[in-house]
Amino acid sequence: MRLQYNAPVILTLSLISTAVVASNSFTGNALQYWFSFSPGSWSDWAMYPRLISYIAGHADWNHLLGNFSLILLVGPLLEEKFGSQDMLIMMGITGVVSSLSSILLFNEGGLGASGIVFMCVLLASFTNIKEKRIPLTFILVFALWIGKEIMSGMRADNVSQFGHIIGGICGSLFGFLHRSNKVSTPSSSIPTM
Repeated sequence: MRLQYNAPVILTLSLISTAVVASNSFTGNALQYWFSFSPGSWSDWAMYPRLISYIAGHADWNHLLGNFSLILLVGPLLEEKFGSQDMLIMMGITGVVSSLSSILLFNEGGLGASGIVFMCVLLASFTNIKEKRIPLTFILVFALWIGKEIMSGMRADNVSQFGHIIGGICGSLFGFLHRSNKVSTPSSSIPTM
C-alpha cells in the first residue's frame, strides 16, 4: 500500500495552514499580518493578496484543528465530486467574498478557514441531488448551521459569524449552480420494470 495525495487542494491548504500556525507559534506571530485581513487603504498593494491568504491563517492550534477536522472530513469527498480545479475556484470565491463583505459592511478583519468549513458543509448536502428536487438534508443543514450562526451573532465574541454565513451561502449557491449546469445523461437503453 502507498500513500496517495488524494485531494490536492484540501491537503495543500491543510499543510500550508499547519505550517503558518507552527511558524507563528515559534516566531511570535511573525506571519500573522500576511495570513489575516483587515480594513485598510485600497492603494496598499499588500491588502489584496491578504483577501484570500487569510484562510490559511489561524489564531492558534485549537482554531486550526476545529476548522480542519471538518474540512479534512468533507473536503476530499467534495474535491472528488467537483474536481480539484472547481474546488479551488469555489474556495477562492468564498474567501474573497467573505473578506470583502466583512471589510465593506462591518469594517472588520479576520483570519481562518471557517467560511470554507461552512461552504463545504452546505455544498456536501448537494452531493446526491436529483433533478428538480431540493434535498431535505440541505434545508435541515442550512437551518441548523446558519440558524446557529445567526443566534450566535447576537452576542459579542471574537468570532465572525457573518463570515460563516457567507461561506454557507456560497456553498449553497455553488450547489444550486452545479445542479443547474449538470448535463442530463441519456437513460440506459435497457427498459425499466
